[in-house]
Formats: sequence, structure tokens, C-alpha cells
Amino acid sequence: MTSILMFYHLVVASSVTCLKFLLMPSYYSTDFEVHRNWLAITNNKPISQWYTESTSQWTLDYPPLFAWFEMGLSLVAPFFDPKMLRISAKPYSSYYTIFFQRLTVIVTDLIFVYAVFQWIKLLKNNKHLQRYKIRDELYHPAVVLSFLFLWNPGLLIVDHIHFQYNGLLSGILLLSLARMVEEKFIESAFWFSILLNMKHIYLYVAPAYFIYLLRVYCFDKDLKFLRVNFAKLSSIVGGIFIFSLGPFIVMGQMKQLFARLFPFGRGLTHAYWAPNFWALYNGVDKVLSILLSRKAENAAMTGGLVKQYQHAVLPSVPLFSPTIISFLSMVPILVQLWKKCDQQGHSPTLFIRSVILCAFSSFIFGYHVHEKAILMIILPLTPLALISPMDANIFFMLSSIGTYSLFPLLFKTGETPIKICLLLLYSIYSYQALTKINFFDKPGAASLLLPTLDRLFLLGIPILQLYQTLGPYVIPFYAKLPFLPLLLTSTYCALGVVYLYVKSYLLTFKLRNVEEF
Repeated sequence: MTSILMFYHLVVASSVTCLKFLLMPSYYSTDFEVHRNWLAITNNKPISQWYTESTSQWTLDYPPLFAWFEMGLSLVAPFFDPKMLRISAKPYSSYYTIFFQRLTVIVTDLIFVYAVFQWIKLLKNNKHLQRYKIRDELYHPAVVLSFLFLWNPGLLIVDHIHFQYNGLLSGILLLSLARMVEEKFIESAFWFSILLNMKHIYLYVAPAYFIYLLRVYCFDKDLKFLRVNFAKLSSIVGGIFIFSLGPFIVMGQMKQLFARLFPFGRGLTHAYWAPNFWALYNGVDKVLSILLSRKAENAAMTGGLVKQYQHAVLPSVPLFSPTIISFLSMVPILVQLWKKCDQQGHSPTLFIRSVILCAFSSFIFGYHVHEKAILMIILPLTPLALISPMDANIFFMLSSIGTYSLFPLLFKTGETPIKICLLLLYSIYSYQALTKINFFDKPGAASLLLPTLDRLFLLGIPILQLYQTLGPYVIPFYAKLPFLPLLLTSTYCALGVVYLYVKSYLLTFKLRNVEEF
């Protein structure tokens, strides 16, 4: 059986890898130069200068383990183009540089492919999926899960066009989550600690890990503290952090390191507003400033400049307020996680839901959130969509809205057909697959997966896209309002994402019988 699952998985993985190679000549963002510069820094500078080097504006601002990863890649880079390792203020690109950097993303995605297969094996014995009668190999649960993970259009857009390494990082996260489901707590903590020291954005979900590991591994059912387990856990987590941060502690560079990792002062929102609560807040302030004829710092708010700005009408948000609000919004699910584990012991599905809601809370209320962080919610939600009809609804909606919210990252006309086709292909297959798996024995499958309100909301997406695609040619005032397409996309998607956040929270507290992995 495992060999059959592996075969299905490899077929899907091979198909998407072929697409990744075809996308190599496509547009790439400034993140391409960011990572090229990091290759140069880690190759040419001693470790003591990694976080002080500032020849280029794209300074190193990921944790040390990612810097070591870049240094490892830089050892291979000269075989493609030695010039890419020169530190310079000006961007550098060549055919071989593009090929090399694109190839590193494709190769490191093998971690993601491996992690997805671990999830396929986990779901193999799930009672819900065992009830599913396979009538079409295209909708075999192994094929469905592989497709939903590996063909995720947001991941393809961000990594293989825009350019980043989210596949690698997401693979480590999924591997850590899989090991937690298997009750391999130490290994799960190991991989998550590695992840935190590669990209600190995963602090978003650290509270769920902390509460769950503390309750199920460091205490027994009678709340007796298990010192040996705590010592094992502390040694693994502490050892990784010491290995990562130790050299910088010894060199007295922790202040400089943290200034790079947490550059407070960039502003409440990113250049393009992530579709969250603050996008709605900014949007309301923008509309009110126009209605009341008040001047706002429009360039500062939408230009991505490293500075604070003041809202025109609504109260400006204090620097640390988003972080506090984010944490407070996590407290209910963290309390629920602790209590349920008191009653039930190990509850992996509730843990996964807690990870999702912690990521959701941070995305909705966090400070200077990047729109790409939506993937941290969508990917852990994916396996739940196969075993829970309600989660299938939330997953389908969020993957559709979340992917569309990433469209402005690819603003060139040439990439428009690619991003539209990726989203359409994924949405059509997801709809068919989730309908068959979750509702094969029930009438009215369409209304269960997509209630009327949800369908009406999704209809707004093609209307928005038509406005942005055809607007410059058919709408006279389009050029006079250059901010409007981004504002409409961000705020409209924000309405959907906030709605799904509330829906996810209510679902988690409403559930009585949880379908476990």
C-alpha cells in the first residue's frame, strides 16, 4: 500500500517540478537580489560581519541558520557564475545566476515533497478516508493531498516566480507537525527549533507548540511535572538555539542581530497591505480622509518606506499594540488546548487547529505583516480539509482568497495569464476533489462545500480582476487613482480573511467530536 501511495505522490511531484522549470524565465522580484546579496555576504565576509555588512540596501535579516544555509549554497554558486558572489550596491543578474537560484528553490523543495508524503502516510488509516469509495484514481486521497499541497498556487507564485524559499521552510514545518501527530515530541521540537532559527516569522505559531509540548510531554494526566522529559526537551531546544545564536552572543552582537531581525519602525503595514484587520483600518482611514478632506501621509502608508506614519482620521496605532492584540487573540485557543489535553491527553487535531489559529491571529493583527504569511495558515489547514467538511469549506475559501491576495506581487502583464490559470486549475480540482471526499454520500454537495454567501463573495474576485486587467483601457479615471486597485484587492480580500478567521475560531470551540488523524 505504501508503495502505491509513493507512486501517486511522485507522479504529482514530478508534474509540478516540470512546471517549476518552465517558470524559470518568468518575472522575479527584488527578493531575488536580496538572496543573491546574502550569498555574497556569507561567502565573502566572516561571521562577525554578516549582520553589520550594509553595502547593499538588502541587508541580511534572517536568523543565523538561514545564513548558514545561504553560505552552503554560495559554495556551489561559483560553478554557475562566480560574479554573483560579488558584494555590490547595484543588483546583479545573469542567465546562469537566475538558473542557479531558481534551481536551489526547486531542489530544496524536496524537503517539502518528503514532508507531504509523511502526511499522506498519516492519513492512510483515517476512518473518514477509509469510507471514501475510490471511483477515479484522479481523486484518490493520496493524489488529492499531494495536489493540494504541491500545486498550491500561492506557493508557486511566491517561490517560483516572485522568488523565496517558502517550500523549504514549509516542509520543515509540516514535518514537525507530522512528528507531533505521531507523538514523536522530541523530534517535532527539534524540527521546529531549526525552523525558528531559519525564519523568525514562525514565532507566530510558537505559543501553540509551547503549550502543547508543556502539557502533553512535560506533565502527566495528573499534572505531575516530568523532570526527565522537561530536561530532554530543554536540551534539544536550548542546544539548537545555542548553536545558532551562541557565536553572536560571544561576539557581543545580539543587539545588532535583533535590530536586523525585528526592524520596528517599518510601519504598521507593508507596502502592499496584507489582507488583515489593519488593511481594513487603513482603508477606512483612507475613505474618511477623502470624505473629510484631510491630508494623510499616503506615500508613507503605501510606499514601503522604513518609517512610522500617522493616520489622518482614525487614531494611530502604537508600536507594540499589534503584538499585544495578536497574543491576546491567541489566549482563548491556548487555554482550550491546555484544558482539552487535561481531559483527553494527546489531541493532535486540536494542536493543528491551535497552530492554524495562532498563525491566523498573528496574520490578522500582527505588526507589518507580509501578505505571503497567509501560506502559514493555508498549508497546515490542508490535511484537515480531507477529513472535515467544515474545514474543507474554510480551506477552499481561504486558498482562493489568499492566493488572489498575492496577485499584486506579480504586477507585470506577462504573468497575468499564469497566475489566473494556476488559481483556476487549483480551484476547479480542489472543488471536485473535496466534494467527492467529504460529501460523496450526501445530497447537495455544492451547497455544503460552498454556501450561498461564500459563493457570492468569491464572485467578487473575477470582477476585481477584470477591473485591474481591463481598467487601463476602458475606464477613463483609472490612471488618476493609481492606489485604488491595490486598495480594493487588499480590503476586499481582508473582509474574506477576517470572516474566515472568525469562522475558524467558532468552529474550533463548537466541535465536540474531533476527527483525529
